[in-house]
Amino acid sequence: MFILFDIGGTKMRVVSADRKKFLTTPVVVSTPKNFNEGIDTLKRIIENLSNGEPIDAIVGGIAGPLNEAKTGLLKSPNLGEWVGHDLKNSLVEAYKVPVELDNDAALVGLGEANFGAGRDKKIVVYMTISTGVGGARIVDGEIDRNAIGFEPGHQIIDPDNTLCPTCEGNDLEAYVSGTAIEKRFGMKPFEIHDEKVWDELAKFLAYGLNNTIVHWSPDIIVLGGSMMKEVGIPVEAVRKHLADILKIFPTAPQIEKAELDDFGGLYGALSVARAHYFY
Repeated sequence: MFILFDIGGTKMRVVSADRKKFLTTPVVVSTPKNFNEGIDTLKRIIENLSNGEPIDAIVGGIAGPLNEAKTGLLKSPNLGEWVGHDLKNSLVEAYKVPVELDNDAALVGLGEANFGAGRDKKIVVYMTISTGVGGARIVDGEIDRNAIGFEPGHQIIDPDNTLCPTCEGNDLEAYVSGTAIEKRFGMKPFEIHDEKVWDELAKFLAYGLNNTIVHWSPDIIVLGGSMMKEVGIPVEAVRKHLADILKIFPTAPQIEKAELDDFGGLYGALSVARAHYFY
């Protein structure tokens, strides 16, 4: 049995699986901001899911760049109290099994590349626009090599806030993330029904995707996260703005919505588990 988890800035998702499929319905809870509360919550869920059965490996993702040893967060705007704690070895000590940890957006991208909207494509870029903004480059069904991690949400798209004087920051995350939108408008994103707002956010996102495309040259970009839902940034508007913005390439790559809903990270963790562990 594998235990797979996805710790985002807002929600924690955990499931048990064999090599082919999930064995249970994923458990979804709010992510505790405090590390000790978080690890206790994760352990409690793992114990309920395993129900005394042997665990072969634990694989999961967490929101933010990891330290070089990939044992915990190096930095995180949404999980600051988790930074510096050894998540991997806390689980190794508790369960005495192999544990692999990666960035949550990278695992969602891996899931979408192998099981979702990016399947059969050689170079997949996944971007999540949610509490924060993250993403990864997937090549031939595997997370591309990197020195620290991928953080496309922190690319600067407007150095002096000319485009958005009320934005608190000048990177893509400060312009289109759910956290930023709630601060800017004083309401939850799903409460906003002004089409002009969503079209402007689509244009901001297209600026970021333009940069990502010219750096990573993907076959497809898959867009996921809470800001891409029915009340959210319209993918068609992103395509339209990108067609006007992208100049150096003759056409933009395919732009599609994620297909795995909120469980892409768990599918990505399953991809890692079945590639590295056998039973």
